[in-house]
Amino acid sequence: MLKEVTIKEEETDLLEDISEEYKVLLYNDEVNTFDWVIECLIDICKHDELQAEQCALLVHYKGKAVVKVGGIEEMKNICEALCNRDLAAAVE
Repeated sequence: MLKEVTIKEEETDLLEDISEEYKVLLYNDEVNTFDWVIECLIDICKHDELQAEQCALLVHYKGKAVVKVGGIEEMKNICEALCNRDLAAAVE
């Protein structure tokens, strides 16, 4: 019986980890072009061209925008990839 309780607790913990959503925020800068930002969003975030263009415009006019939502590990990887291309990004 004790073993069964432990399994249920572990399953609950795993479900909580999966259900938590994290966001990748992309910040505006004065260095990168719209075309570069759009290309990066398509390559890294798997946006289609329209979605990438809309995100780039939001970043430009609002100063920042959420460009991807998901699990923590995937969002960390996306954020790192964006930063490696000299874009300013963070995970929340």
